[in-house]
Amino acid sequence: MKKQNILNLIKYHVERNENAFRNEAVNIAKYFDANGDYQLAEYIMGLIAESNLYVPQASDFESEFLKQIDIRELQPLNLPIEISNDIKGVINAVNHNVGINKFLFEGLPGSGKTEAAKQVARLLDRTLYLVDFEHLIDSKLGQTNKNIASVFTEINRIPCANKVVILFDEIDVIALDRVNRNDVREMGRVTSTILRELDRLTDLNKEIVIIATTNLYANFDKALIRRFDAVINFDRYSKEDLMDVAEHYFTSFVKNFKGISRDTRLFKKILKTASELPYPGELKNIIKTSLAFSDAKVEYDYLRRLYNSLIGNIEETNVEQLHEQGFTVREIEKLKGESKSSVSRKLSKEEEIDE
Repeated sequence: MKKQNILNLIKYHVERNENAFRNEAVNIAKYFDANGDYQLAEYIMGLIAESNLYVPQASDFESEFLKQIDIRELQPLNLPIEISNDIKGVINAVNHNVGINKFLFEGLPGSGKTEAAKQVARLLDRTLYLVDFEHLIDSKLGQTNKNIASVFTEINRIPCANKVVILFDEIDVIALDRVNRNDVREMGRVTSTILRELDRLTDLNKEIVIIATTNLYANFDKALIRRFDAVINFDRYSKEDLMDVAEHYFTSFVKNFKGISRDTRLFKKILKTASELPYPGELKNIIKTSLAFSDAKVEYDYLRRLYNSLIGNIEETNVEQLHEQGFTVREIEKLKGESKSSVSRKLSKEEEIDE
């Protein structure tokens, strides 16, 4: 037990912060229990129980800047094996309980960083809190700095620290390079405050898990990067990975649409023909809107829309070009909405011209 634990007890008592006082007392009991002094640990817990007052849980915490996120019905993620292994490593690191608890997820928008953070909280069976930057950033000079300090004060007061994950989603909003000429001094001071508070958090509370995400890793403050125990790169999707993700989304969505003929083979061929596929977030939206915007009276209209989004304008693409791209007569018929005989005739005419 450190001197800081005693100081915290006194501080919380003076502030009449009963929740924080009890949480600190529970942490002290855990310390004695871990060091073999079971009787003293039981005595402390007994005193808490005898007070006849409710011992707060992590999910009971209310905050101005922290929003609890519901993670009870998350769908499994289709991440590349390399990223999945790193996420498993994050879970293992936290479970080892050796103070490795701060992680930075970096990558392009839509690469799955935020959803992966939610999955980490779910797999650890922890309550997830999201830092609300909308209320955190203030136009008044110096107020954002004060709000940052208040956020970390609240984080340190959350009951049951070993049952919490804090998510700083798109932390680059407040943590860009302090020496970047395009950055205002106020944001530089904010970043310095985050550095100080993260160091303080490490000293006071090694059980709360911190996950931050960023789309702008190249502009991220280098000193702040060093405060994280591990950086996970989410820009590791091959085209095959993205095709697997797309097929997963398609299978999940298409069953909800009546009157649409499911053609997984042509769906996959369109994906394969595309020169480049977007990352999962955008890919998910493209597939969803292709289905949702399709004409219910035209069974393959969603595939035409998918082609338009990923390859080019189907109306301006003739049957010969589609044939060169590897599509069969039957597939061209579905994409162009023309009869089989019409498609065959146009292809035959083109072959005659070539001869």
